[in-house]
Amino acid sequence: MTYSRAGVGAVGTGSPRLPPVPNWIEMDGLVNLRDLGGTPLEGGGEVRPGRLLRSDNLQDLSEADVAELRRRGLSDVIDLRTAYEVNATGDGPLKGDGGVAHHHFSYFVEQHGEASSPESGDELPEDALPWVGKRLDVELDDYFASTYWAYLTDRPESVVGALRAVANAEGAALVHCAAGKDRTGTTVALALRLVGADRDAVVADYAASNERLPLIVQRLVSSPVYAANLRDRPLASQATKAETMDTFLRYLDDAHGGVEAVLARLGWTAADTDAMRRHLLD
Repeated sequence: MTYSRAGVGAVGTGSPRLPPVPNWIEMDGLVNLRDLGGTPLEGGGEVRPGRLLRSDNLQDLSEADVAELRRRGLSDVIDLRTAYEVNATGDGPLKGDGGVAHHHFSYFVEQHGEASSPESGDELPEDALPWVGKRLDVELDDYFASTYWAYLTDRPESVVGALRAVANAEGAALVHCAAGKDRTGTTVALALRLVGADRDAVVADYAASNERLPLIVQRLVSSPVYAANLRDRPLASQATKAETMDTFLRYLDDAHGGVEAVLARLGWTAADTDAMRRHLLD
């Protein structure tokens, strides 16, 4: 099926409708880290700082980065990479930190659970990355929006699990994948909409990764796990367009009754929403 974007107007084209982007956090080993604090709510108010962070892969964190994340109250890491990605690229220095809980939820059906180390020189399987050649059951007006919907239909338990990990975090929850833009962007958007964040603000946060896109792709291409999949693709093909997230959120609202209604059919409860509100707003 197809779903056409309605009422977006100039979203994604530099329109003043887009609110200011959230807070960037500069670190040695990350290029796409930001705090969702300050995201405005539809009924007034905003998300509290230091409750929800989003980023790219944590494997290259420096000692100073780890110290800064501790200073910011990091308590939980939600890793959305596949088992193949984790095995091939590693967990990073935070995995050994007893003060940080780690949660792993893959948004793709696993095809290869094991991987040789990048230094081994072994040739990677052509279908090692599970999104390569993936067929989508629902085709929205935007390929990436269709992919985000597939997260919910293919791995509902992972999406709900990731959101519950955010909602129940004692301190700052950090959601990440490889680039920190698609799987991470979808999870963050769902969490923000659950607590009533302004939709245009959610779209703006998603689109903000474009500011760091050259750095994001450069970092991925430096890894043999992602290099072959990305090296010959134009940079624009990896963009986080505002209209992509707008299409996805409008589809959830118009075709399925909204984010909470969709998640409720996957096992999400009113108590889960209350926990998310306490974590992000109280």
